[in-house]
This record gives sequence, C-alpha cells and structure tokens, in this order.
Amino acid sequence: MIRVAGAHSALGGLLAQEAGFQAVWSSSLEVSSSRGLPDASLLSMSEYLQAAAHTQSALTIPVVTDCDTGYGGILNVAHMIHEFEAAGLTAVCIEDKLFPKRNSFADGGQHLESAEEFARKIATAKRAQSGPDMFVIARTEAMISGLGVEAALERCRRYADAGADAVLVHSKQKTRDQIVGFLDGWDFRCPVVIVPTTYPDWHIDDIQKAGVSAVIYANHGLRATVSALRTTYRSVYANGDTTAVEDSIASVQDIFALQRFDAWCELDA
Repeated sequence: MIRVAGAHSALGGLLAQEAGFQAVWSSSLEVSSSRGLPDASLLSMSEYLQAAAHTQSALTIPVVTDCDTGYGGILNVAHMIHEFEAAGLTAVCIEDKLFPKRNSFADGGQHLESAEEFARKIATAKRAQSGPDMFVIARTEAMISGLGVEAALERCRRYADAGADAVLVHSKQKTRDQIVGFLDGWDFRCPVVIVPTTYPDWHIDDIQKAGVSAVIYANHGLRATVSALRTTYRSVYANGDTTAVEDSIASVQDIFALQRFDAWCELDA
C-alpha cells in the first residue's frame, strides 16, 4: 500500500515525507490555488512541471504529477513524457476528460474524451518514455461525469490494455459504494489508485483489504494551510501582536531544519 499526500511546493513535500508518506502528489488543484487561480486548465505544462520538479528535487520519495488531460492531444502527451522524464519525475497521471478540464468537484464541465482516443494517449505515453522507470497512471472520470461503475470498468480495462501502469478511479459520492463496486468488478490487470476526498472515513487497513494499491490524500495539505493561515493572520491582526499564536506555529529553528540550513552552511565553511 502506497500512501500519497498532495502538495504544491517543496516545503509541503518535505512535510509529507517527514510524516511518513511514500510519495507526494503534485496536485493541479494545489498548484493552481497557490497562484490564486481555479483548477481549470489555466496554467501551462511548463508551470506544472516546474512546481513538480522543484518538489522532487527536495525529496527522496517519488513525486506523482497530476497532469490533467495531458496538456493537449497525442503529440502533447508524448512531449509531456519527454519533459517530465528529463526533469527527473518518474510518475505522471492523466485523466480522460476533454481539455479544458474543470476540477472534479466543480459543477459542470465534466465532459469525457472517448475511451478509444484516451487509450491512444496512454499507449503513446508508454511508447514515448525513454527508460523503464516512468510510471503512467490512467485516471477515469467516468463516475464523476455520472456514467457509473460499469463505464468506469470498461474504460479502465481499455486503458490497462493500452499499457497503463495503474488506473485511478475517482468518485465524488459521500460513500465508498462506487469504489467498492468498481473493485468487485475489476480483474486487477493493473493496480488501482483511489482519492478518498468525499468518503474520508475509509480506514487505510480496509482500503488495502479491498484491493487498492495506492491512496492519494490529494488536497488536505492545501485545506489545512488555508485554515492555519486564516486563523493566524486574523489573530495577529485582531490582537495587535503575535503572542496568542506563538505557541501554535513553527519556530524559526524548525524552518531552518526543514531547509537543511546547517548542511548548506557547511559547504561554505
């Protein structure tokens, strides 16, 4: 079982690694939000690549990059693989929605590409990689778009047959019923990844027993950051000093440790 935490920066990735996560998800929602923009295909491939590469350079665990729809057509997907592989990233995830995509939990805009065309993208991605280590995850939004479990199964079978290293199956229901239904019908021709944002009460032990290979906590770091910053800033402004927050925020020495400040200083000794 691989547990993956969402992040939008190297600092967030370092904290996820410190907590014990086996990988980091360079979330398009988090990266977009860090720029004050919606998760709606507004940023370029290069901007997402830069965020993921900065995170990977600071970590010893893999970064899985959320590459939305692959940034275009078949050749754009091949270009994406070349660029992400060259930057030292070894895992990418692309989804079967039409460009421009909207975040899965937004209203409207959840339109799918044909399964045939998306399977071609997956096959192209695998042919484009230059070495054996690149891991391509095919994400279906069939259940997000309202097509249901059988459509998700049919699509994922095609994507696995096209060469996907894993499939990510997504649901926005408030229970895990759709995911369990998918797992009941899946033949495990490749591993399954889930993102339990809307069904948060599914314990990791039970997720593993159900046959899931990786779980992504995709946006909890971002949401925690928003809450913490809002509380801290409001307290400082309302109180006129920082006394009330000092015991609940990290020390400067803690920040130095995350930066590996002493190790850098040794290089200048």
